[in-house]
Amino acid sequence: MQDQKLSLSRVLISGALIVTLAMGIRHGFGLWLQPITQAQNWSRETFSFALAIQNLSWGVFGIFAGMLADKFGAFKVILGGAVLYAAGLAGMALSTNPFMFTLTTGILIGAAQAGTTYAVIYGVIGRNIDPAKRSWAMGVAAAAGSFGQFLMVPTEGFLISSTGWQNALLILSAATLLMLPLALLLREPGFSGSSTPAKREQSIAQALTEAFKYPSFQLLMAGYFVCGFQVVFIGVHMPSYLKDKGLSPQVASYALALIGLFNVFGTYIAGSLGQKMAKKNILSFIYFARAVVITVFLIAPLTPMSVYIFASLMGLLWLSTVPPTNATVAQIFGIQHMSMLSGFVFFSHQIGSFMGVWLGGVLYDKTGSYDIVWYIAIALGVFAGLVNLPIKETAIERKSLQGLQA
Repeated sequence: MQDQKLSLSRVLISGALIVTLAMGIRHGFGLWLQPITQAQNWSRETFSFALAIQNLSWGVFGIFAGMLADKFGAFKVILGGAVLYAAGLAGMALSTNPFMFTLTTGILIGAAQAGTTYAVIYGVIGRNIDPAKRSWAMGVAAAAGSFGQFLMVPTEGFLISSTGWQNALLILSAATLLMLPLALLLREPGFSGSSTPAKREQSIAQALTEAFKYPSFQLLMAGYFVCGFQVVFIGVHMPSYLKDKGLSPQVASYALALIGLFNVFGTYIAGSLGQKMAKKNILSFIYFARAVVITVFLIAPLTPMSVYIFASLMGLLWLSTVPPTNATVAQIFGIQHMSMLSGFVFFSHQIGSFMGVWLGGVLYDKTGSYDIVWYIAIALGVFAGLVNLPIKETAIERKSLQGLQA
C-alpha cells in the first residue's frame, strides 16, 4: 500500500464529489421539519429526536466505518454507505409513524453518513497525500462538502416546493446512488486484493489505549463536541426559528445556502493555514469567533439582512474545524489508524450534535422559544476555545514503534 498511491487529483475529485452529495443532502434536513411535522401531525420534538438519533448513529457507526476503511479500504465502505443512504431517504419519505421515521431517518441515514463522509474520505487522503499537502487537501475536501450545502439546500427547497416533501426525498434517494461509480475511483491498490497491505505495527487496542490516555486527544474530543452542538442546532432549527419570527421560508433557504457558500472559503482557508501555523490556535479562534457571532446575532434586530450577515460569518466558521482537527489526529498519531481515531473524535462531535438538535426541540416545546439553546451554544463556544489552547500537536513519541509516524 505504501508503494502505490492514488493520484492527488483522483483522490480530491472523487472524494470531493462524494462529500458534496452526502453532506449537501444532510445540510438541508431542517427544511423538512415543518412540512413533515405538519403533514404527520407530529411535534417538533419527534422530528428533532429522529435527527438527534441520526447524528448519534453517524457517530457510533463512524467508529466502525473507520476501522473497516483502515483495514479493507474506503471503496467497500462507501458502496455500503451509498446504498444505506438511498434506503434511508426512501424510508424517511414513506414512514407513517414516529418509530419508522426514527429507524430510517435516524439509524439508516446516520449509518450511511458514517460511510460516505469525512472520516472515510480523510483516511484515503491521509494514506495517499504527502504530509506536506495533507491539511490543505483536507481543506479542499471539507470545502467540497460546503459547496454541496450551497448547491443542494436551494435545490432541496425547490424540490419540496415543486414536487412535495415526499417526492423530493425519493428524488434525493435516487441521487445518492451516484456515489457508487465515484467510489470505484477510490479503490486503493493495497486493498484491491492483488497486493498485501502494509503490516500494522500497532493493533487497534494499542492505538485506542494510546489515544485515550493522551490529554490532547481528549481535548480535541471535547472541542469537537461543541462543534457538533452548535452547527446541528443551527442547521436544523434555524429555518423554524426564523419562520417563528415572521421571516419567509426563502430567507432560511438563502441563509443555509450562504452558510454553505462561505464555508467553502472558511474550510479551504483553515486547511491551508494548518500547513503554516499551529492548528490548535486555528481551532481556538474558530470557537471564540462563533460565540461572538451568535451573541451579536441575538442582540441585533432580526431582519433578512442580519440573517444573511450571520449566515455568511457562521459559514466561514462552520466546518472549518474539520481540516485542522483531523490533520492534528494524523500529525500526533500517524496514519495507520487515522480513520478509526478520527471516527472516535467525530463520535464526540455527534454526541454534541445529538444534544444540540434534541435540546432545540425539547426546550422549544417546553418554553416556546429557542433562547436557552442559543445561550448554551455561546457558553460552549467559549469553553471550546479555551480547551483547544493546551493541545500538543507534535508527533507522539513511541519507544517501540518508531516507523509508525507519517
